[in-house]
Formats: sequence, C-alpha cells, structure tokens
Amino acid sequence: QVQLVESGGGLVQPGGSLTLSCAVSGIDFGRYALWWYRQVPEKQRQLVARISSDGIPYSVDPVKGRFTISRDNAKNTVYLQMNSLSLEDTAVYYCNLWNGRYDFWGQGTQVTVSS
Repeated sequence: QVQLVESGGGLVQPGGSLTLSCAVSGIDFGRYALWWYRQVPEKQRQLVARISSDGIPYSVDPVKGRFTISRDNAKNTVYLQMNSLSLEDTAVYYCNLWNGRYDFWGQGTQVTVSS
C-alpha cells in the first residue's frame, strides 16, 4: 500500500522559512518523480515544484528562487524548503506521486503565513 505522509507545516511570519517533508512508503521511491502542490479554499490545487527520479528540480515562477525541492532516496523522502514566505503562500501543501497508472496523494500539511 502506497502512503505519502507530509509534515513540517505550521504558522510562520512573513519573510520566514519552513521545510516540508513527505515520507513515502510502499513503492520503489527512487523510480519516480515527486511533486508538491498547494491548495487554498475554493481554488484548484496548483503545482508548486517537481523533482525527477534522478533529482532534477523544477519550480513554478511564483516560488522560483524562494522554494527548493529536494529528495533523499535513502530516506524515501522529498522535501520542500520554503524561504521568504509571503501571505500568498498560505495554503495546504500536498505531495504527489504518479506511478504511470495511479495518482497518490498525502493528507496535506497546512502552511499559514501571518503576522
């Protein structure tokens, strides 16, 4: 059974930093790309960043230069380092894995940026 478990969310002031983690089990982690998405109420889930199976990162323009995605294949974990957080980064953050047939999601972790 494939499981993705996010952690590391919380309340942070504008300009602050957080690191999210997503622990993956039940699948050969190193074979697959991983994604981070985020969602605010009443809006569609949006892509934040992606990392390929061989570690090549990609992030969308609104977070480029502030967020860094990485992975540790020995720990079956993908990370999202978030710096210079702004109010607009407030959302529930989800990690995602697609194995070519099924989409797997974690339960999400809330990130709230507020003064």
